[in-house]
Amino acid sequence: MLPPVPPADRHDPMIRGEVVFLRPAERDDIPYFVSWLSDATTTRYIALRSPIGRAMEERWFDELLESHGRDRWFFVICRLVDRRPVGSLDFHQVDSINGSAGLGIIIGDPADTGQGYGSDALSALITFGFDELRLERIWLDVNADNDRAERLYERLGFVREATFRHGEYRRGSFVDINRMGLLRSEWTGRRPAGQRPG
Repeated sequence: MLPPVPPADRHDPMIRGEVVFLRPAERDDIPYFVSWLSDATTTRYIALRSPIGRAMEERWFDELLESHGRDRWFFVICRLVDRRPVGSLDFHQVDSINGSAGLGIIIGDPADTGQGYGSDALSALITFGFDELRLERIWLDVNADNDRAERLYERLGFVREATFRHGEYRRGSFVDINRMGLLRSEWTGRRPAGQRPG
């Protein structure tokens, strides 16, 4: 059973977009993660071999607490209107020397896709990365056959930099993986009006 959504309060989220805000993960979020990562549609394009159970997520959460704010920044995506969690996203492999980080995102419930939550959350995280973490480059990997996601990333300014042929083995076959990247200078003129980093 998923935890109840916290009642709306009057706080002004530090990292927010037009329809969502980002907050750190809490232990109470684990049932959401388990539900999302046990859905075949949600996990179709991520490197997950089997369903995730609560005990596994508990262990993962403890490891997350150790790395958050150092080489990883993990956030839960919540709707501004009612604070309901709809997904998660993160910076991983954060390289503070070279100013780069990988980006990953999932929208948990397939019913929440196509609502603009993902693009809004990505814009907020990218702004946070360039403004607050002083990143120079943000990169991500996307399945070559995931046209919908790649079009979204292109709209945000990401450019395909490489293709790793047969880069991953998923569900019985090898798939090509496209590496896409976005530079600080490419984002400066594209960021949504009023976007706040925190």
